[in-house]
Amino acid sequence: MNKIDNTHHTTHQPNDKKKINLPDAHIERAHRKGKEILQELEDDSPVIMRELKEGLEAIAKYPKSVTIFGSARLKPGSKYYELTRELAAKISEKGYAVITGGGPGIMQAGNEGSKEATGVSVGFNIELPFEQVINPHVTHGVGFHYFFTRKFAMNFSGEAYICMPGGFGTMDEFFQILTLVQTKKVQKIPIILFGSEFWNPIVEYSRKTLFEEFETISEKDLDLFVVSDSIDEVLEIVENAPARQEYYNEA
Repeated sequence: MNKIDNTHHTTHQPNDKKKINLPDAHIERAHRKGKEILQELEDDSPVIMRELKEGLEAIAKYPKSVTIFGSARLKPGSKYYELTRELAAKISEKGYAVITGGGPGIMQAGNEGSKEATGVSVGFNIELPFEQVINPHVTHGVGFHYFFTRKFAMNFSGEAYICMPGGFGTMDEFFQILTLVQTKKVQKIPIILFGSEFWNPIVEYSRKTLFEEFETISEKDLDLFVVSDSIDEVLEIVENAPARQEYYNEA
């Protein structure tokens, strides 16, 4: 049997790495885009500061408040629209300002119920290319261009947060306030998911998949919110909630 001569063969070691050389034009484009974003933020900083200031000034007028999140697509007469309207009216009668995102659907229902009960209804509206126009029941409104300034204002001082059925926006709002409580960036606040038929599959996913299967949350995290179908139960939770003493905790 002839020996195989490996003299002229190159052996690649397992830890050899190929270098990826990006074209200079690609790097230049990335740098240019970064500079454009920074410049845009600098140019818009007065708008950002104004929105934060107006949001906080609006909140300061109401010693106690409850924020209601929910879909912009649910129509007057639908089940959760009418339940939201009834709930908002009763919360207002207890002396709480009801704050919504100021748009249609569940937001409008919250403003409508609050206005009917007390004549006061607060809406933090956002400019969007579709769906979001300020509803006619808002008596005290603040307009926002940026989602993050609006969310900061809405998450800042509520004594309780009620999430009605909704879409991606409602999920975003729910999980953001939940994360703030979970990470102790804010004190523990009642987070109420209204409508078990809508929320139970999400709770079950959180328990089975996030906690049991992947262990990406703790079991105690599932106690940071409550699911309810009862207006009376929600009112009891709201009335027993302590006043917000701290808004954003120190790291």
